[in-house]
Amino acid sequence: MTINKLERFEDIAAFSHVLEYTDYQQKGADKPTGRWRENIFGNSNPITLELACGTGAYTLELARRHPKRNYIGIDIKGARIWKGAKKAKEENLKNVRFIRMFIDHLDEYFARDEVNEIWITFADPFPRAGDRKKRLTSPKFLKQYKHILPPGGAIHFKTDDTPFFNYTCRSVEKFGGSITKKITNVYAEKPNDELLFIQTAYEKRHIESGKTISYCKFMLS
Repeated sequence: MTINKLERFEDIAAFSHVLEYTDYQQKGADKPTGRWRENIFGNSNPITLELACGTGAYTLELARRHPKRNYIGIDIKGARIWKGAKKAKEENLKNVRFIRMFIDHLDEYFARDEVNEIWITFADPFPRAGDRKKRLTSPKFLKQYKHILPPGGAIHFKTDDTPFFNYTCRSVEKFGGSITKKITNVYAEKPNDELLFIQTAYEKRHIESGKTISYCKFMLS
């Protein structure tokens, strides 16, 4: 029997490894800022975020491979998060959490230098010029990432959209960051890179349709 959206939201509300923050006008909310390691994960391990995580494909697979790191998938779509959260619970992945929230409020929920690494995989490219400020690699978001990452903290960006990839490279350089790795065709140039071969549902569809997958790694300080 198919579980409907309402039932998924009910599940999410009951999952102890899923946090929901969608009402930013609520005063006095108990935010986990600065307490992720000590209170949420109960360890001192490094923290990696997957932004616009969808069903959390990268969050889950990275967590399986690196049990000594903490992983947090962030998305506003609760029905999508439900899929990843359900798998994390079934597999008893203790190093995984999910947050349902808007990404442009990251600095409200993570303290300065609290996050060690960020993954952005197949985010919405927002092709119209007027919407480019909504892109997750626009200056508005880069400023937030710089706040929560320590000096040298890496950001991994993966997309099937060439204009979005080129925009990201320009945006990072204009912001004053540095691109440390740039791959315009992942499957042609890095056929044995297991980390880059983790595939989201979107990526699988893009590959089937013949699109080229690009990747870059960059730092903001």
